[in-house]
Parts: sequence; structure tokens; C-alpha cells
Amino acid sequence: MFQRVPRALRRLIAAAALCGAFGTALTGCTGYGGPGGTGGTGGSGGGADGASPRVVRAPEPGLAFDYQIGGAYRPPAGVRAVSRDRTSEPAKGVYNICYVNAFQAQPDAGDWWQEHHPDLVLRDADGDPVVDHDWDEWVLDISTRGKRERLARIVGEWIDGCAKGGFQAVEADNLDSHERSEGLLTAADNIAFGKLITARAHAAGLAIGQKNAAELAGRGRRIGFDFAVAEECGQYDECDVYANAYDDRVFDIEYRTDGFDAACEDWGDRVSVVLRDLDVVPRGESGYRRRTC
Repeated sequence: MFQRVPRALRRLIAAAALCGAFGTALTGCTGYGGPGGTGGTGGSGGGADGASPRVVRAPEPGLAFDYQIGGAYRPPAGVRAVSRDRTSEPAKGVYNICYVNAFQAQPDAGDWWQEHHPDLVLRDADGDPVVDHDWDEWVLDISTRGKRERLARIVGEWIDGCAKGGFQAVEADNLDSHERSEGLLTAADNIAFGKLITARAHAAGLAIGQKNAAELAGRGRRIGFDFAVAEECGQYDECDVYANAYDDRVFDIEYRTDGFDAACEDWGDRVSVVLRDLDVVPRGESGYRRRTC
């Protein structure tokens, strides 16, 4: 299982504006036909409302990056891409990635899921929620086509909110939730759900990043992902998998100095690498740590 960062807070720009506002930080334009207060290539079709296709812009490789899903703050000098929780405002003048927990429930959202969508929570033989105990998150049930489609409508509303809020991309967390499902989900289930949410992101005009699950990176483009957000690929010697799959469009977050040093030595000239504290607290708070190659 790949280590994921704990989240304390979690929570459209029009096509013409996207094409003009971030030109030096982005690649060329390509046309692609919940619970409140909790946050998480190749789509086709028109916009979410059936209008003309919106513009999807993937990030350039090697953008100086900051990871702020634990709380937003002014990006350090030189930063050109930032990931923030979906309840946060995007940062001004940079490429903004919107964190969405797509495959699991936020720790503080259990009551909401229980009240509104109890059957979309994955349950064991005793009827109890299957829990990712490392992060106290309920695993969501994507075991059938019907449930995947219903969940995709819920997550899709969050994705649409990211677009309307001014983000340029989505980071869809927990593509590897099947590894914590007690054998009740398969990688095929995660891939099938991934295809639904990547299509929804592209319809909203957003690029979408694969989050972890290195073993699925080789299929990431076919699922519909445009780039990757990898935690500790230097620590676990996985950066090459993501870099090869996404033409170096990789944002790597390291939490240990040895992993950070390895990532910088081997990949710092190709992918975006940042060292952060495990709680990714805002700058100025106790425990804050940030370094780049």
C-alpha cells in the first residue's frame, strides 16, 4: 500500500481565459468533446451541460510545485503549480490542482454518507463499513456498474465545483482503494470508476491526475488521466513508472529526507519534486517543512 498524507481540512475558468492566463505554465490547449466542507487523456464529448467542448490543459513537466492540501497559504516564490483542497480558493497566477477524495470517504464525512448514501459505503460480511485504518476513511463501494455511476455523479458535482472555482485540474485520491477493500474490490473496479471521473473532469474543462497506484500507471492514459500526483516515488523507487507513463508530467511529494534526496538525484531534472511535512500544515504553523531540489 502506498503511503498517503493525512488530511486535516479536505475540502470554470472559461476556455478562452484558460488559454490566455497560464500560457507559460501549461501545455497547448486540447479540445475534449457531497458532503460540504470535506475534500478529495482522453475524454470525449461536450461540456457537462451539453454545450461545446471545453478546453483541457495538462501541466508542463517540471513545474515548481507546492502541496497545500492541509491548508492554503501564499505560494513560495517561484512556485508555478499548487494542489489545494476542493474547499479552498485557488492560488492566483499559478496552475491550480483541486484535491478530491474520489474513492474513499473523508474521516469527518461518515455521518453524511450514512445518512444520504449508506449503500455506497463498502461493507464487510457483518454489514460494517470497510475502513482504511491508517487514515480512518471508509472505502466506497464501486463494485457494480450501478454504484459506480451513482458515485460518479456525486464526485462529478465536486469536480464541477473545482472547475467553477477556477482550478485547472483535479487530483483524484485513492485510485488504489481496492488494496484496502478486504478483497471486496478489484483493480478492474477502480479502473472502471476512474474512467467515469476522468470523463467528467474533461467535460468540465479540467485535466485530471492519477494519485498513487504505481502499478496502474501504465494504463493511466487509457483510463483518461493526464498527469500523476505521486507520494514518495523517490522513497519507493517508482518515479520512473510515473515519468514514463506521463511524459514527466509528475508531481512528487516526499515526506522523508532520504526519499527526497533519491528523487532529486535521479529525477529532479525531469519531474516536480517537493519535500513536505507529513501533515502538510500551512506555512507559519508548527511542524511546517518544505524543500525543493
